[in-house]
Amino acid sequence: MIRMLHAELRKLLGTQLWLWLLLATVGVTAGSVAVIAAFGPVSDPPLPPVDTEAGVRAALSVGGLVVIIPALLGAAAMTQEYRHRTITQSFLFVPRRYPVVLAKVATYAAVGVVFGVAAAVAAVAGLVAVAVPAGLTVGADPGTIAGLQLRLVAATAVYTILGVGVGALIRNQLATLLVVGGYLYTLEPMLILIPGVNHLYPYLPGGATASLTEFSILNEAMAEEFGNLPTLLPPAAGWLTLLGYGLAAAAVAIALPVRRDVT
Repeated sequence: MIRMLHAELRKLLGTQLWLWLLLATVGVTAGSVAVIAAFGPVSDPPLPPVDTEAGVRAALSVGGLVVIIPALLGAAAMTQEYRHRTITQSFLFVPRRYPVVLAKVATYAAVGVVFGVAAAVAAVAGLVAVAVPAGLTVGADPGTIAGLQLRLVAATAVYTILGVGVGALIRNQLATLLVVGGYLYTLEPMLILIPGVNHLYPYLPGGATASLTEFSILNEAMAEEFGNLPTLLPPAAGWLTLLGYGLAAAAVAIALPVRRDVT
């Protein structure tokens, strides 16, 4: 198993995709948080300033938007095995398929944690970069901020596994990336606006993530524009829901390659 983990790590580090996506995660997170922290209080409707705990929570919650990036990395990692036929070589090298796919799931869960930590640090940096020049004191204690950022780390780890699971299900790389990106950034947010369906949103991955990271800005803005919308779950319930999706994706990522023909 240790050899399989080392092999997965070598595959990851053998390309620069992870580095570019990590830099994108850091840049997007820091920039998004900084924009909300700087312009949120003067927006319409205004958000609380960052010298209040509510303002800190609102600004840091935007970091949850970047979970799609590690999801795309997980999807690309799984599908490139089929695209380049390397999964066949791996299965021939190891007597049983199970350790191979388990190593991939474990590796990318760890990668998701790394991306989450990077995003968490970038989010705090973006917040401080706005507060300090403006002469403001960050309105939340370090323990509160650390707790909020741990939620972001948990979300990125789960989303990376979601990407791996979808990749194992679809296998075609382009189709998988389109499905993951299109669903998370287009279809799921649109479901909020569809009567009769929008009540499902809090139980979908995006709604569960919004609950966990307390990202309610989008939901509140749409509610003000279009009327009553579904209420997000409490953070603990959001985490349990998201964890359920992660476990299901891990099961798919492990079970399908073990049982299906890879040719």
